[in-house]
Order: sequence, then structure tokens, then C-alpha cells
Amino acid sequence: MRLRSVDAEETRLHHRVVHGYRRAYRIAGEGPAILLIHGIGDSSATWADIIPGLARSHTVIAPDLLGHGASDKPRADYSVAAYANGMRDLLGVLGIERATLIGHSLGGGVAMQFAYQFPERTDRLILVSAGGVGREVNPVLRAVSLPGADLLLSTLRLPGMRLQAGLFARLMRLLDTDLGQDAPELFTLVDALPDATSRSAFIRTLRAVVDWRGQVVTMLDRCYLTEGMPTMLMWGSRDSVVPVRHAYGAHAAMPGSRLEIFEGAGHFPFHADPVRFLSLVEDFMATTRPADWSRERWRELLREGLPVAKGPAESGVSADVERDLREASERSAT
Repeated sequence: MRLRSVDAEETRLHHRVVHGYRRAYRIAGEGPAILLIHGIGDSSATWADIIPGLARSHTVIAPDLLGHGASDKPRADYSVAAYANGMRDLLGVLGIERATLIGHSLGGGVAMQFAYQFPERTDRLILVSAGGVGREVNPVLRAVSLPGADLLLSTLRLPGMRLQAGLFARLMRLLDTDLGQDAPELFTLVDALPDATSRSAFIRTLRAVVDWRGQVVTMLDRCYLTEGMPTMLMWGSRDSVVPVRHAYGAHAAMPGSRLEIFEGAGHFPFHADPVRFLSLVEDFMATTRPADWSRERWRELLREGLPVAKGPAESGVSADVERDLREASERSAT
């Protein structure tokens, strides 16, 4: 296969209006489609080091989710289901029928939701430090879900507070804490919320998936439906936002999935080691075939239901995974 070069002009932002809202996205390359879905408070710019490599042999689409980046920020539905619908409609506007989905953090939950809602349009799943597995999440995100969050976020943008936050981030890094791995990038997300409209969209998105007790949505109850769909999980061993324990739980709950741990990396493994990340994605794409969705098989899986319903001895899942699957019933299904 001949690889093509990709210049900076190809990865610039484009805009299309879908359902009356302006959507920003990057598109580059030619070949089978890959959809990159960023996390909460982030934008398509987070994939800057990844897009050129993938675009040498694929059509790469990296949108700014509604409420994020350069996309419109209306008072709207920011649930994972709504985002999945938005991804379907953007692909439709661009004339793309199927894609491999790569989702980071909240984007991982959106990718999983897309695969659940539109399995016939999903070739593969690559979930990176994905939300929607266990309840645990960084306490800061739980705090921001509480009333008064807008005031908290606006305070962090004050010059004096920003300096103190920077000093705190450096201290956490010097002490070699997990939070220290992610603090610089997390504070960059705060910088991406320059006005009340941006902060409101961020808070509405966060409250759709997190409350004071932790994550309120789950994909565990439907992971068994990924049987037959090539799936890879990538996680940083020192993720301070979504703990690496969730990676092992999702891997156990997703039949045939691959798991890759980035030792020493935090919540952004594709920033910590973009070369390895790109290599893993390329190998996964080259060694798997797109999912061959069957309506009949889908119906059979739905009728069989969750493996844990058969009991741990028959299902083969660990006690930890069984506990997480049962806890999932206490949270909203994605």
C-alpha cells in the first residue's frame, strides 16, 4: 500500500451546519474512514500529532463536539446518545457510511454508544481512557458537577489563581503523583473555556455523565454486544481521571478485545507516546477485518443477555468484573 504525505493545510478546521448548528471538524487523507472523538472540554486539536500519520492511508475525521472547540455551544442535549447521533449525522453530511471509531475519555463513551446505536456503520472500536466503565472519576470532576461550578471555573481563570494552579501542578509532578501526570493538560482544558457560554456547555456535558458520586452512565451492561467487533482498549497506567482498573474491567467484559497499557502515562496516552499510539492503531487496522454486522446475530446476543446473568462460574468473568456489572444496574445505561 502506498502512503501519501499530509500537509498542515489538510488538517485545518472546516465547518458545516447540521440541524442549524455550526459544526467544526478536521478531515484529511484518503481511504477507509477513521473518526476521532475527543474528550470533555477538549477539541479536535488534541489529535494534532496523530492525524497526519493516520491520514497517510485513511480518511481521518476529527470533529469538535457540539459545545466544544470551534463548534456552536447552544443550550442543547449533551448526552452521549445525542453526541452519537451528531456523529452519525456529520458522517452522513460528509458522505461516509462506515468508520473505525477512536474515542478518548468522554469520546470513548460516545464511540461505544455509536457502536451500540449504529453497529452497521461501525468497523472497529478503539477506546482510549474511556469513560462509562466504573463509577470512579477524578474528584475535581465530581466537584464541578455541583451547583456553583460556573463560579469555580471562572475563578480559575483569574491571573492570580492561574499562577497558583500552575504551581500546584508543578508540585504534583515533582511529587510524582498520578495527578501530576495529567495536571498540565487538565489546566489547558480550563483555558479552553474563555467565556460563560463555553463554561455552560462544559458543565451541561459533564452533568450528563458525572454527579457528586462519580460517573452516572455505564457501557458495561451492553459490552457483550461487541462480540464480533474488533475492539482495542488503550490506557495510561497512571491515569488520574479514569483509573486504569477500568481498563481491565472493560477488557474482561468485551469479548475478544485487545488491551494496551502505556506504563507511566496519564489520561492522555496518545500525548505521552504518540509514536507508540500510532503504531498500535496502524497494526490493529492492518490485522483486523471490519465488523461484519448481522441482524440475526445481534438479535441472538440480545436474547442471550449479559454473561454475568449466567453466574460467574459459567460466564468466566472475575469477581471484580461481576461486581462492576451488577453495580452498572444502579446507573443509567448509555
